[in-house]
Amino acid sequence: MPIIKSAKKNIRVSARKKGYNDQRKRAMKEVIKKIEKLAKTDKKAAEKLLSGAFQAVDKAAKRGVIKKNNAANKKSRLSRLVK
Repeated sequence: MPIIKSAKKNIRVSARKKGYNDQRKRAMKEVIKKIEKLAKTDKKAAEKLLSGAFQAVDKAAKRGVIKKNNAANKKSRLSRLVK
């Protein structure tokens, strides 16, 4: 355990950031799974969710949860799956 006051604060800050990052990543994964499931049965519904998925992926990339190229790959794969 840290002894110095600033190290204790860093632990609190990093735990808070981890919570935000996990929340953003979970939201992204959930919407991607929904689209993958709908793409097999109902393409129109999957297409409607596509913009929301792009938004979630872009936010995750913007905040550094995933890398930029990873986001581009996810978006490309989803759009190819729906089309």
